[in-house]
Amino acid sequence: MTDHSTIIPFNSAFQNKGAPSSIFFERREFEAILNVYGKMVASGHWKDYAISASKDVATFAVFQKASERPIFRITKTPALKHKQGAFAILNSQGLILKRGQELGMVLKYFDKKLIKLVQ
Repeated sequence: MTDHSTIIPFNSAFQNKGAPSSIFFERREFEAILNVYGKMVASGHWKDYAISASKDVATFAVFQKASERPIFRITKTPALKHKQGAFAILNSQGLILKRGQELGMVLKYFDKKLIKLVQ
């Protein structure tokens, strides 16, 4: 009896001299986004989220209902880091509501929404 082993090659997450094949949120970025998400869920305005990653952009989409299209998308586009800022918040029509180099400053956009919810 001969032992035949099959080798299945998997594409590395890092190709082309360390460049990632997909863009993802870093842990601290993801924690900051989930912190805002938790506050908005507690206020009853957000119900669901989705995460997607591609070679150019990472997206955190927020939904009021699971069957709808996202009401907000928080994106990370590293190619724009030194130009307009890597982070952006887009509305459901795709218009940029806030853009910046630091995620914390961009996420402050939602502070206004929380203040209105309390009143």
